[in-house]
Amino acid sequence: MYFSKFFVPTTREDPSDADLISHKQMIKSGMIKKTAAGIYNWLPLGLMIMRNVEQIVRKNMDQSGAQEILMPMVQPAELWKESLRYDQYGKELLKFSDRSEREFVLGPTHEEVVCEIFRSYPISYKELPINLYQIQTKFRDEIRPRFGVMRAREFLMKDAYSFDVSQSGLQKSYEEMRKAYIRIFDDIGLNYRIVSADGGNIGGDKSEEFHIIADSGEDLLALSDESEFAANVEILDYEKDPIELQGRKSPDGKGKLMIKRGIEVGHIFQLGQKYSEKMKVVMKNDKGIAKNLFMGCYGIGISRIVAAAVEQNTSENGLVWPKSITPFDLNIICLDPKKKEIIEVCENVYKLLTKSGYKVLLDDRDLRAGIKFSENELLGIPYSIVVSPNNFNKSKFEFNDRINEQKNEFTVEEIKKILEGS
Repeated sequence: MYFSKFFVPTTREDPSDADLISHKQMIKSGMIKKTAAGIYNWLPLGLMIMRNVEQIVRKNMDQSGAQEILMPMVQPAELWKESLRYDQYGKELLKFSDRSEREFVLGPTHEEVVCEIFRSYPISYKELPINLYQIQTKFRDEIRPRFGVMRAREFLMKDAYSFDVSQSGLQKSYEEMRKAYIRIFDDIGLNYRIVSADGGNIGGDKSEEFHIIADSGEDLLALSDESEFAANVEILDYEKDPIELQGRKSPDGKGKLMIKRGIEVGHIFQLGQKYSEKMKVVMKNDKGIAKNLFMGCYGIGISRIVAAAVEQNTSENGLVWPKSITPFDLNIICLDPKKKEIIEVCENVYKLLTKSGYKVLLDDRDLRAGIKFSENELLGIPYSIVVSPNNFNKSKFEFNDRINEQKNEFTVEEIKKILEGS
């Protein structure tokens, strides 16, 4: 991609309505543009990063045996009335009527629709477990949408739903999804913890949240410093200021509690028969007895992960994307593109690295060096090559490794080896 052809409307000014680093950074770097409260356009740079997250999620879901479908965002209200959530869900559920006065909702989640799909077909217990997932836009009419895409009304989510004939089967499906989520967040490369949590509007018998650890997180987490114990403080029986839990003995008897802030980016639930009973999702088991199926529900906030990654990977030296989701592997910064001999060298390096399979940005704009360097930091690209009048005719170029904060001179072949090993 040539920077001169790249639609990336950067700005130096902090947006007036932004408090979080991620909100500021995503606006300033031209990743997103606000259309209405809690509703954002994803521009080319932001969409590239979000698609990278999607790819990691989809790969691990497919490897787990889940099957991808796509359900409608617009859902008939009668399904929500059948599950009794039409009135229970609250004002976050946006309700409307079409021209024929038929009632609909904009889907904040899809338990009702997937139940309706599943009960419509003659499926045998021998075909279970079945896990259906989608990556799709959701809408929740938040009373106070804030923090950019971190708490937006419209957002991109991966939601999956498992069906089993028994509680033990549900437990196995749940554990399989838990392992898949661990692989997803390991692949993305973020610092996260799994915590026990409340089921909220989804409900169910057991649930766990996946939190990205960040000082800007809305949730307080109680974590043991010597064990795997971790819980959202909202489920702990503690009436005083949760911060006072810091240093107390962990409930599992191992170590002391640390209080950290987290950004919830994933939530997995054992729903049991909550929805299958109300929605009459029934199947005969191996003894010929009709049973309500056992369900699990598994969500990942894909658009929120992008914002969480910004929060966790921004320092005084700017943003550096994790290599797994970076929009470009490397930026070739051409410091005098008007000179034919210099831009030709840049283009040759660009073609060589692109042919080797790397995502490369060539900054061919006729702008001052300081602007190019500051925008490189703004875009979060982990590596850059600087080609200038001083080195264009030499065998080595200035190579900037922003991950390790190192700057050296290397040949193109040496740079390729660095990228291969990174």
